[in-house]
Amino acid sequence: MIYRLGIDAGSTTVKLVLLDENDNVKYKSYKRHLTKVRETILEEIILIRDLLINNDIKVSITGSSGYGVAKDTSISFVQEVFATTIGVKKLFNNIDVVIELGGEDAKIIYLTNGLEERMNSSCAGGTGAFIDQMASLMGITVEELDEISLEYNSIYPIASRCGVFAKSDVQPLLNQGASKSDIAASIYEAVVNQTIGGLAQGREIKGNILFLGGPLFFYKGLRERFIKDLNLKDEEAIIPNDAEVFVARGAALFSNNEDRTYTYEKLISKLSYSNNINVDMKKYIKPLFSTKEEYKSFIERHNKAKVLDRDINNFNGDAYLGIDAGSTTTKLVLIDKDDNILYDYYAHNEGNPVKIIKEQLEYIYKEFGDRINIKASSVTGYGEELIKKGFGIDFGIVETLAHYIAASRFNPDVDFILDIGGQDIKCFEIENQSIKSIILNEACSSGCGSFIETFAKAMGYDVESFAKLGLFAQHPADLGSRCTVFMNSSVKQAQRDGATIEDVSAGLSMSIVKNALYKVIRTKNIGKNVIVQGGTLCNDAILRSLELELGQNVIRSNISGLMGAYGAALYAKSQNIEKSQIIDKESIKNFNHESKGAKCGLCTNKCNLTINTFAGGKKYISGNRCSKPTGKYNDNNIPNLYEYKNNKIMEYADNDGIKDTIGIPMVLNMYENLPFFVKFFNELDIKVVLSEDSSKKLYLKGQHTIPSDTVCYPAKLSHGHIESLISKDIKNIFYPCMTYNFDEGISDNCFNCPVVAYYPEVIKNNISKLKEFNYISPYLDLNSSKSTVDNLYNSLKDYYNWISKEKVKFAYEKAIEEYRQYKIDILDRGKKAIKYARENNLLIVVLAGRPYHVDKEINHGIDKMMNSLGLVILTEDSIPIDKSNKEVKMLNQWTYQARLFNAANFVVNNDDMQLVQLVSFGCGTDAITADETKRILEDKGKLYTQLKIDETSNLGAAKIRIRSMVEAIKSR
Repeated sequence: MIYRLGIDAGSTTVKLVLLDENDNVKYKSYKRHLTKVRETILEEIILIRDLLINNDIKVSITGSSGYGVAKDTSISFVQEVFATTIGVKKLFNNIDVVIELGGEDAKIIYLTNGLEERMNSSCAGGTGAFIDQMASLMGITVEELDEISLEYNSIYPIASRCGVFAKSDVQPLLNQGASKSDIAASIYEAVVNQTIGGLAQGREIKGNILFLGGPLFFYKGLRERFIKDLNLKDEEAIIPNDAEVFVARGAALFSNNEDRTYTYEKLISKLSYSNNINVDMKKYIKPLFSTKEEYKSFIERHNKAKVLDRDINNFNGDAYLGIDAGSTTTKLVLIDKDDNILYDYYAHNEGNPVKIIKEQLEYIYKEFGDRINIKASSVTGYGEELIKKGFGIDFGIVETLAHYIAASRFNPDVDFILDIGGQDIKCFEIENQSIKSIILNEACSSGCGSFIETFAKAMGYDVESFAKLGLFAQHPADLGSRCTVFMNSSVKQAQRDGATIEDVSAGLSMSIVKNALYKVIRTKNIGKNVIVQGGTLCNDAILRSLELELGQNVIRSNISGLMGAYGAALYAKSQNIEKSQIIDKESIKNFNHESKGAKCGLCTNKCNLTINTFAGGKKYISGNRCSKPTGKYNDNNIPNLYEYKNNKIMEYADNDGIKDTIGIPMVLNMYENLPFFVKFFNELDIKVVLSEDSSKKLYLKGQHTIPSDTVCYPAKLSHGHIESLISKDIKNIFYPCMTYNFDEGISDNCFNCPVVAYYPEVIKNNISKLKEFNYISPYLDLNSSKSTVDNLYNSLKDYYNWISKEKVKFAYEKAIEEYRQYKIDILDRGKKAIKYARENNLLIVVLAGRPYHVDKEINHGIDKMMNSLGLVILTEDSIPIDKSNKEVKMLNQWTYQARLFNAANFVVNNDDMQLVQLVSFGCGTDAITADETKRILEDKGKLYTQLKIDETSNLGAAKIRIRSMVEAIKSR
């Protein structure tokens, strides 16, 4: 008998399927390989020796990790999409779309109207690895995550395209007490959104859908989210019994085309062959430590930076408590009046910092409560507000300040602090004993602890053991500075080239440092008195890599991982309060904590709230973008030009037209040009109907037509707005292409960015329903009266037969005047805001973005968050225009960016002002203009703060940035 064996060596698992001559499955297996691909394949084949012995075997290998095995063994290789298609065509005859999710790969294969395949390229968001990371973050198994996902009540918005972004959404939800069932279902929802938005990219998923791959086979909750979100009937969702190994089955079917056959012994011999590759020294770098003595000297040097421990069992008196409720860990420190540590605690919070703090306070009161008095307490970190409210902690401080206070305790002359945590990198440049600038990682945690932790777990190690392996590696692998997903392929290639596990460990430690220096800080010239801290730099391999890369020694204290908590304790002591309000010994015994999700309906934001209830009826509400749900809402008189502009522009929704209507989507440059167009059409007796307010729901309505997963969120929202107008059954939809914005005389040219200028073309070519409507998208240059009048008349005359060119010209002139008055009003409101700030001694912040950043769904309430901190908020166009020649060291050709430079030059000449740049991810022009804005500000001694925003709505990191900026200004 000739058996056919299909081997699918994927990114995280090995799958085997054995077929007999009649295509019956004789055996199948599914096993995680922990990067030991060849060893796992061998183990699985040896398990079926009795089936294979004395038979001929045809073999084919597929999968992302299979190519190297096939190449080294000369066994036939088949590309995995081809293998899948072979299986589908052989076993089914009515499949329209295949969705396959693997460990790090995700695919959509369209089988109708020709074969078309979509596959993730640069990110493992929406795959099994993504789900694994989220389960690990929640402190549960993937099986538990799936089980509890079926019990959800609410869905939270969680970033879909990247595990790093998702962690930034999930961790605050955990810290704030959100239901794990709701979070689990929301994680699955993120996977579905990534598949639709990131893979489908504008092509609908409809018809009979075949679900394949381990995650879709094993996770019932995930399948249910797909079926619900794709609106599939039961018969349209097809899940074969061997979905988890289906690609291997396709490979087995493909092997039938092979002439070669193997005996069991020959196959084992082939796969056992070890290619003794000579180490290519060009691919390796200098060892971290050449000798044990060198390592010993390194340890002795760093041990000199010490905080002394004092035996708490021999202590009586006042103590000061510091808590750091971080993104993945909870740290706690008790100090005496001389700053010695009496007690400390450091552990993963497993998604529940409240439980950790309760247990620790119970322990402290039980063991030491009769001898110590907690005189003052302070908390910092992501869980600051929750812990402060729940346990009556006296003070909450922003973590950047806590870390600076701790660092200055070791070296008062510190000029740079580098703190690398689980997901965050915080860098502070210090000048004259005050913070000069703050740098935080924005888009990636590749330089953080979670980066190496991910690889340690994938290789079957805990992170501490894995990192130690690299200390004395002879040939550390040069893996460069890449993101986690790309690094997977680099690690696998290094292993194929002969790198040992020790070499990989050392290489990854060096990669963390390179990512931090060159992708976050973007230089290695960071100062002469550098203090490093954070749990990641407790790792000797990473610390050594940093010193080698910098070419200088740094200071790491013996409490590197506790610096936030220690700084919080020092801060609590410095406040000199008489008595702490912290929960007492008796109350902690009766302490309880419950959390539930709710949808707020008090304003148009409709926030997903997490309501935490503590003993005695105390409540802490999180997830809100305004203060209404807290019950403490009152009209905030502090000026906020974002809110004013948004309200002002939305007043144009209420307009009149006698003869007909036209629909305009409220997107991109329409936030700039709407006053012009509403006035223009009203003068022609045409009523303007706007699309509905932006929301996550609206975004999802148009998600299936978005052709790019890297374009900015404001552009992605445009698809939903067009769908909104279509649902209103507006027969004429107007969305013009505008290469130019109004020339304001402050730039070399007055271009709109390419996305703003030409997105109407993208809409026209990707939303098929528009063919049933009159989609009017002329090219306009509003600076030119003649061309604008001609183009508007020619594009409208066939739909509105009463208009004439004279009427269009008259309407254009009226519209120009309306726009001019609108701009004057914004400038006037800006002057009044500045006057109010100075009369009330308030800090003014120019939140410099784009006109569309006033959209509440796009800015996620950042303006209100900043407003609640007592900051007066201006927009970039509420600043007086200065047409005098200001030096800009780049080609200044975009109107929106020219306003940014104008605002920066205005801010540097006003002591009570700061500028915060608001940037949408995916904005190509801001990749250039951010550096120039930073230069203008820092050359005149101002702080530069940039906030990046996307479809994710959590403001935790943004709040840290703004609070850090405010503290830095105060310290000056």
